[in-house]
Formats: sequence, structure tokens, C-alpha cells
Amino acid sequence: MRRIATSASAAVFEESERLFPGGVNSPVRAFRAVGGRPIVVREGRGARVVDVDGREFLDYICSWGALILGHAAPEILAAIHDAAQRGTSFGMPTPYEAELARLIRDVVPSMERLRLVASGTEAAMSALRVARAYTGRNRIAKFAGCYHGHADHLLAQAGSGVATFGLPDSAGVPPTAVAETLVLPYNDLEAVEQAFEALPEEIAAVIVEPVAANAGVIRPVPGFLEALRKITADHGTLLIFDEVITGFRVSRGGAQQRYDVRPDLTCLGKIIGGGLPIAAYGGRAEIMEWLSPQGPVYQAGTLAGNPIAVAAGTETLRRLADPALYQTLESRAAALERGLVEAIEHAGVAACVAREASMLTVFFTPTPPHNFAQAAAADLHRFSRFFHGMLQRGILLPPSQFEAWFISTMHTDDDIDLTVRAAAAALREAA
Repeated sequence: MRRIATSASAAVFEESERLFPGGVNSPVRAFRAVGGRPIVVREGRGARVVDVDGREFLDYICSWGALILGHAAPEILAAIHDAAQRGTSFGMPTPYEAELARLIRDVVPSMERLRLVASGTEAAMSALRVARAYTGRNRIAKFAGCYHGHADHLLAQAGSGVATFGLPDSAGVPPTAVAETLVLPYNDLEAVEQAFEALPEEIAAVIVEPVAANAGVIRPVPGFLEALRKITADHGTLLIFDEVITGFRVSRGGAQQRYDVRPDLTCLGKIIGGGLPIAAYGGRAEIMEWLSPQGPVYQAGTLAGNPIAVAAGTETLRRLADPALYQTLESRAAALERGLVEAIEHAGVAACVAREASMLTVFFTPTPPHNFAQAAAADLHRFSRFFHGMLQRGILLPPSQFEAWFISTMHTDDDIDLTVRAAAAALREAA
């Protein structure tokens, strides 16, 4: 199959390989999971990106879900420009960070107090530090395939890029770093109950992606999140929702609003930065008061609450106050799901579609997986052929079976039709 990388993209990437490990600054971008060389993006507008060769692609990566309003949204660019005119960083309090925090708390009321940080990794790492201090316990529980950033104690059977490269852990992480981390199967309440029976007063927190999205989209089975809430409450353990991806994505109030389950702590990222690097964690006031300078838990960041990122996030959340945007996202995502399912059936391929709101994954498995072990059984060679077939037809998908596709408000009905037609042809070739 002809690879899509053309002369300018190849030349730029060759130079990048001399400068960066693997030529990239985040592993999944290297296309190692699908083969070939990555396209090198020059710019983006709306639902499309253009590479350095001038080739246009309909984009379903959307900066890994962050660009829910699409690339270079005029209102977001204006907010960034206005903020930059006032200065790029102060290392001091500003009124702008409080404005963003109010917008978040208004729609995620479980976050009674919150702190802004620079990345989702930092948010999850910090939330767990607070949980350990608050409970006086050391152990944490996570779920296989759920990715909570690259902090040492969380790189135990993680998803996302770790899953892409088939690494259950990471080199450089000592055994002692994950010695207090329990890894449980997602959607398996029996395993959760057994863990608490064995360690009834030792688990500080259970951290979970309420909808797993870093092993591909894996939806919680009915009652799973509700049971996690009850079990953790019964044992004095904090429940942490990692909504870095699902926050403001699966609904305005995130998965906790969609499933009506209130966690003790929440991690947010992606969309709250409007395409710029920012994240947040927060929860019950009595827990967050353990943070310095009010309490004994230390966490700091020079660029936390960066005014330009805050401006982009604030304008994004203001725009998302319009319920019609979520109705449009749901409608188009449902149409894409229907079209893909029909194309799969016509191609006679062992594949399926897993969708939650405006994110979905085409799994090359007979049925949608309920956990990471089932997702890991996908036919990766067939996914690779499908990926390149879509790329040749101008559709940019996440370059890994274990990632979600994201729809923005800029994807049109015509874009959905174009994608379905491309998928029908690519699926026949991948069969």
C-alpha cells in the first residue's frame, strides 16, 4: 500500500529524527503502531488540517479531544490575542484564573475547590497526593488500560501510548514506585470488592476514567460507576474521576453529570484549555484544604493558571454553554456510528464501533470490549491497513487502535458522509 508521506513531510520528519527521540515529542505521533512516516501538520482550520505538502485532511484527532470547537476557532484566537497583549505570564494571582474556575465549578459542582495546573499528568499525580494525605493511607487502585498520565506510580498497565507500544509498564520506573498501586480490570466489580476485602482500610483512592478512552472507547457497564461510589464511600476511600478527556466532552458537566455519580475528586484537562496546555483538579473543600499554603500537601507550578491558556479555556467554556452545540455533536456522532456500522456489515469484517457521546473507536474485534484485555485482542494489522486506507482518502484518524476519534462542532453532515464513504472503501481493502 502506498504511504501517504510525501517529500516535504518526509524531509521535515527526517530532520526531526535528528533532534527528538523517534522524531516526536509524544510517542503516538510517530505512527509506529500503524507503520509508515507521520504526516507533518502545517496548520488547521475548522475540522481540517493541512500538512507541509499542502494536503488537506479531515481531522478526527482534534488535538486528542481538546479542540471541541475545531481548529483556530476565531473566538478562541481573539481571546488568546487579547490575553497576550496584557502579558504572557506573571507568576502571581490574576482575576482571569478565578473566572475560569467559576465557570468550571458552575457545571462541575463536585469541584468545590480546585487548583489549576499545566497538564493532565500533573492533575492526576496531585489529586492522588492529596488523597493519600487526607486518608492517611498509601495504596491506590486503578484500572488496566486507563491512562492517568506518565507519573511513575501510574505507569502500571496503562493505556494510550503505553498500550500502543505493548508495554505493560515503562522502563525507568522502579518496582517500588508501583508497589502501592493495585491494577484491577475495568468494569469488574467482583475484582474491586475482592481488593477491598483483602485491604479494607489500606486503599487511599480509586482513580478511574469514568468512560475509558485511552484504550479506545470503553463504556462503563450499567451500575459500575454507581457501585464504585458506594464501595469507596463504605471504606473511607476517595473516588477520583479522571475526566481529562470526558470533561466537557460527553456532556457539559462531564461523565459525572451524564451518569449522575459524584466523585470526591476530579481531574480535568484538554477542553478547559481550548487547545493550550492547562488542567485542573479539585473536589470537596475539606479535602482540597489539605493543599499548601492552607494545608501540609505541597504542590506548585510556575505556569499554573497561565493567563493565555486561561483565556482560551474561558472562552471555550463560555461557548459550550449553548446546549445546541452538544445536540449537534451527539447527532453527528450518532450518524457517524450508524454509517460505520453499516460499512462494517457490508465489508464483512470482524469489527465494531464503540461510542460515547462525541467520541468513538472502530475496534477490530467482533463486539465492543468491556475491558482492556478484550480491547488488546483487536486485530492490529487490520487496523493499520484501515488507518492507511483512510489516510489515503484524506481522513486523519488517531494512529493507534487504542485511541478515541473525536468530533468537533465544525464537523458537518457532509464531513460525516465523506468519512463513511471512505470507511466503506478502506474496510473492503482491510478485509
